[in-house]
Amino acid sequence: MIRIFLSSVQKELATERQALRDYIHSDALLGKFFEVFLFEEIPAADRRADSVFLEEVSRCDIYLGIFGDEYGWEDSDGLSPTHREFDEATRLGKPRLIFIKGYGDNKRHPKMAALIRDVGEQLVRRRFDALPELTTAVYASLVQLLEERGLIRSGPFDASPCPKATLDDLSQDKLAWFLRQARSAREYRLREDTPLPDALAHLDLMDGEHPNHAAVLLFGDRPQRFLISSEVKCMHFHGTKVRKPIPSYQIYKGTVFDLIDQAVDFVMSKLTRSVGTREAGPAVPVEYDLPQEVVTEGIVNAVAHRDYTSAASVQVMLFADRLEIWNPGRLPSALTLDALRRPHASHPGNPLIAEPLFLVKYIEKAGTGTLDMIERCKAQGLPEPAFRLEDGSFVLVLRRPEGARSEVHDQAHDEAHDEAHEPISDIERRILQTCLEHPRSTHDLLGALGYETRTGNFKNALAHILEAGLLEMTLPDRPRSKNQRYRLTDKGRRWLKDHGGTP
Repeated sequence: MIRIFLSSVQKELATERQALRDYIHSDALLGKFFEVFLFEEIPAADRRADSVFLEEVSRCDIYLGIFGDEYGWEDSDGLSPTHREFDEATRLGKPRLIFIKGYGDNKRHPKMAALIRDVGEQLVRRRFDALPELTTAVYASLVQLLEERGLIRSGPFDASPCPKATLDDLSQDKLAWFLRQARSAREYRLREDTPLPDALAHLDLMDGEHPNHAAVLLFGDRPQRFLISSEVKCMHFHGTKVRKPIPSYQIYKGTVFDLIDQAVDFVMSKLTRSVGTREAGPAVPVEYDLPQEVVTEGIVNAVAHRDYTSAASVQVMLFADRLEIWNPGRLPSALTLDALRRPHASHPGNPLIAEPLFLVKYIEKAGTGTLDMIERCKAQGLPEPAFRLEDGSFVLVLRRPEGARSEVHDQAHDEAHDEAHEPISDIERRILQTCLEHPRSTHDLLGALGYETRTGNFKNALAHILEAGLLEMTLPDRPRSKNQRYRLTDKGRRWLKDHGGTP
C-alpha cells in the first residue's frame, strides 16, 4: 500500500480532511493502492506531537497538503506543524500534492500566504472552493501518480489509436526522409525503403491494424485533420506586450518535424544577428542575440512533451526583450521547476514521439536539455532561462540582450513617426472613412468603393492599412471567418483627424 500523509490538524479543515480520507479508502480504485494517515487516529502516547508529525512524514510515501486561511500553532522558531511537515517532505524528496482552499489570499494569515507563495515556486498547486472540487482534483493527481509508477496502465496518449486514421493517411516519403536521417545520425538499422507497416511496427507506432496518434503526428500527410490543436502559433511583437494587430503572425501545420523546423526558422529570422569575418575559416560566422541551439531546444521540448489532449496549441511569442514558448501541459509529478536546474532523469510526456526525435538528433534522452540551455545562455552573457507554470501551460522565457531591448524605444519612435508620415492612397483613405462609425465587412467595403469583387488593388490597400495599424480585424485569430469585420484603431482615427478625413 502507498501511504499518504494528510497534512496535520487544522480546525478549519477538519471536515475536508476526514471526508477526503473516507473518500480515498472507499473508492474502488484508490482504495486498492492508498492508505491515509490522519494524526487524530494516533492513540495517546508520551511523545511530543511535533516529533510524531515529522516521523510520520518520513514513513509515508506521499505528502498531501490541504492549506486554508489559518497558519496554526507556532513553535519556538515561529513555524507551524503544517509548515514543518511540508519542509520535511521537501527535504526527503517525497512527492508533494498541495491543495489550497479558496481563490483569494486576502483573509489568510500572513505566514500561510507566504507558505503558499513558497509552494507555488516549487510545484503546481490546485485550488478548490468545495469538497467535490477537492475530491476530483485529488483523484486526478493520484491516478496520474499510479500511471507514472506503472501500477495502472491506461497508456500514454501518443500510444493510443488515432480514430479514423488509416495507413493511407501516412506518407511513405516522410517516413523515407526520417529513415535516411536516423541512419546517418544514429546508425539506425532500418533502410529508407522499408515498407511503411514494417517501420511503424518497429517503432511501436501501430495499435493493432491502425496507426496510433504518434504515427499521425510523425508521418501524417495532414496531422491537423485528426489533431487540430497540434499546430504551432508563432507571433512577433515589436514591443514588450501583446498588442493587436500582430505585426507578424504565422500558424504552422504539419508533422512534428515540420512544426519544429518552421517555428525555429520563424524565430531566427526575426532575431538580431551579427556577421563575422572569414579570419578563422572559409565559413562566415553568424551570431544571433539568442543562441540558435537554445531556441531550438525550447521549441523541440514544447512540441515533443506537450499535452496533445489539450485544446490549446504551442505558442511561440517573440518580444523586443524576450522569447516566450508556451507548452500546453504540466510537469510530471516527479519533477519540479527547481529540479529543471539540476541533473535529472528524462520524463518524456510522449515517449513514442520522443524516440523518433531522438533518432534524428532533434532531442537527447538524458534529461540535460534545460541544463544545456542554461549553460549556453550563460556562455553568451545572457540571463538564465526562466521557467514557470501558468494557465495550464509550461512557459519558457529566454531574455534577449540589452541591445535587442533598445528596440522597444526604437519602436515607440517609429510609431510616432509613422502616425505623422503614413502614406495613404485614395482607396485606403476611403476604406478608413467607411469604417469610421462602425466595423465593416469585406462586402461593405467593396460596396462603398463601387467594386463587385476583391481586386488586387483592394487587397493591397486593405493589407497596407492593416499592417500600418490604422485598421484592425475584429477576429484576428480567424482572418478568413465569414463574420470578420474591420474597424478603425485609435491610430487610424488620429490619422483621419489630422488629414481631414473626418466627415
